[in-house]
Amino acid sequence: MNRQIRIVSLIAGLMVCALLGNLTYFDLVRQPELVDDPANIRTVYDQFDRQRGQILASNTVIADTVPSTLPDDTFERQRIYPAASLFASITGYYSFIYGTRAIENSYNSYLAGTDPGQSLDQLIDQWSGREPTGATVQTTINPALQQVAADQLGTAKGAIVVLDPATGAIQALVSTPSYDPNLLSGHDLTAQQANWNALVNDPNRPMANRAAREVYPPGSTAKLITAAAALKAGWKPDSLIATPSSIQLPNSNRWLPNASACGNSQQTLAFALAMSCNTSFANLGRELGADQLKQQAELFGFNTTHLDDLGDVPSRYFTTVADDGSLVSSTPDEAQIMMSAMGQWEIAASPLQMALVVAAIINDGVLMEPYVVDRVVATDQTVLYQHEAAASQAMSAPDAAALADMMRGVVQWGTGTAANLPGVNMGGKTGTAEWEVGQPPYSWYVAYATDPDVVVAVFIESAPVAATDMASGALIGPMLRQVIAATRP
Repeated sequence: MNRQIRIVSLIAGLMVCALLGNLTYFDLVRQPELVDDPANIRTVYDQFDRQRGQILASNTVIADTVPSTLPDDTFERQRIYPAASLFASITGYYSFIYGTRAIENSYNSYLAGTDPGQSLDQLIDQWSGREPTGATVQTTINPALQQVAADQLGTAKGAIVVLDPATGAIQALVSTPSYDPNLLSGHDLTAQQANWNALVNDPNRPMANRAAREVYPPGSTAKLITAAAALKAGWKPDSLIATPSSIQLPNSNRWLPNASACGNSQQTLAFALAMSCNTSFANLGRELGADQLKQQAELFGFNTTHLDDLGDVPSRYFTTVADDGSLVSSTPDEAQIMMSAMGQWEIAASPLQMALVVAAIINDGVLMEPYVVDRVVATDQTVLYQHEAAASQAMSAPDAAALADMMRGVVQWGTGTAANLPGVNMGGKTGTAEWEVGQPPYSWYVAYATDPDVVVAVFIESAPVAATDMASGALIGPMLRQVIAATRP
């Protein structure tokens, strides 16, 4: 009898231990996962009514939580975006139905006050009966510069990225057309659904982040990568390159012409970059080969992601996207290598990525990882998160200086003179990419200015210009000039 009692007691004791262990596991280990699960409707209701933290651009509030003014509202508080569409590519949205995007997503736990780093505040709130309050996210965005960039793009489909090459701090990031996050944060759920359907079905794709989350053929801006690879391999700015007026691609009946006044003989590497000579860079690509080109592109940051704050996508160089979203290396033939060396074929880059290429060139060859969130601060001013710089060497310092000097020719007398700002030391590269027969090209201009150092990338989708770098420079140059002027003291 005693033996049976002992067995039952042992089993009961093990079950109690298992129950306590399970409760401990769910409370300490799985709680954050369950709290953040979008399917947890109780969490959604709880967090949607909290005093969610602010998102700031300098001292400007770009996302805030205020008391609801709706009569008979289920929630006491309302998430608002005071500047409407201006910072949508940065803040993203906070929606009861559709969740979060951009900073509202990547820093959700801090903004909601549920991050493990805020556990002491959470305990104090529970003990005192005080309502939880989210932390403040401080971005690197300059609100005045963001407005200038948006004004320059106007109604065009495109993007502008402005960053500090010495730190990687993004000072402006604009994608147009944009959208108003307030349309998705309201408490009228029927209206919210209607607004969502209108946005996702808009053929202009206003919710697409063309600055960081979309990739496009970079056109002749990719010649910066080829030039960097050539310098690394021993070419000099005054090295002569065969530059016929047109060249037949290997194993093809297609002829590749120059689109600017490059002559029909030989040109220096510096001249070929300034005038964007296609045949020069096609011949360079053939001599360098796929491995050297891809290696240099990856040193500049291709084939990897850079900006988790906004959930960016990798730019691609000699890679394709598999069904599962991963990148798979491709093996280009000689003609494809030549086309890639001048920015065509399967190369695809975001404006952010091309800004990073220029940033590394002007920063002595050092590529600083870009970032848009500088720090997160709790209500008691405790710093919960502080950005830590990360760097890699994309080029040698002498090669970077040589390429930066070559880029001055683009602005001073080459294809990009429309961007020239008197009294400002500038360098740049124009680009035009034909992506489909009969469709307007993509236009690019990437540039730097010094004292203070800044990098700007401007991209226009389906630009209403001829498919030449000179035409792209004439279209985008004035926009870029105004943005750079706005960065001057």
